[in-house]
Amino acid sequence: MLELRSVEARYGAAVALRDISLSVGPADLVSIVGPNGAGKTTLINVIAGIHRAAAGTMTLGTRDLTRLPAWRFCDEGVAIVPEGRHLFTSMTVRENLELGSYRSEAKASRRESLERVASMFPPLAEWLDRPAGTLSGGQQQMAAIARALMARPRVLLLDEPSLGLAPVIVLELFKIIRRVNAEGVAVLLVEQNVAMALDIATRAYVLEQGRIVTEGAPDALMREPRLRAAYLGADAAGAAASL
Repeated sequence: MLELRSVEARYGAAVALRDISLSVGPADLVSIVGPNGAGKTTLINVIAGIHRAAAGTMTLGTRDLTRLPAWRFCDEGVAIVPEGRHLFTSMTVRENLELGSYRSEAKASRRESLERVASMFPPLAEWLDRPAGTLSGGQQQMAAIARALMARPRVLLLDEPSLGLAPVIVLELFKIIRRVNAEGVAVLLVEQNVAMALDIATRAYVLEQGRIVTEGAPDALMREPRLRAAYLGADAAGAAASL
């Protein structure tokens, strides 16, 4: 469904991504892992239309996204939960969620979508009329994911959803991400917690210095000695087993 071929991204003369080719199928939950500075956030911003690709092609189904303006990506079915959440903190949770359903197709289904995200995040119904800035970090992340789902996306992009959250909240979020995928939304997950990212994924890519250095089934990647030495701690298997 989503396909990148030989994508390159730059910041001025500096190349941030080189020759990136990847795919995300309709039922896939794909994880992108790698060290800090590898280009993971740049990659997800390129796919969201926030950062323009300097070369290569991106398609979603039969649609060429490569040269579309940023605001058109949501219309084509791409939604992003950015690193740091970026809620409008002085607005209520309800108002933040409604912003996720501004396009006509999503707006027509706003009530149904609101019921859906409330079922995924049961406390949301209690938070709807609270300012988003009064929520805890974990609650804000839930609201940010719910806002993206209000757009009724075909592909959900998640940039470091576990960042700064308590382990118990992270476990709950990852269970929700699995449920979102199981209900028919393709997911592309950028995540520093490599063990959990691989455990939840159907396929994974390892990004280093702006290049994809390996890809494959998560269980196969988990067995690679170099990957385990570079990214997986001694408690990795226990953390993943909790999901």
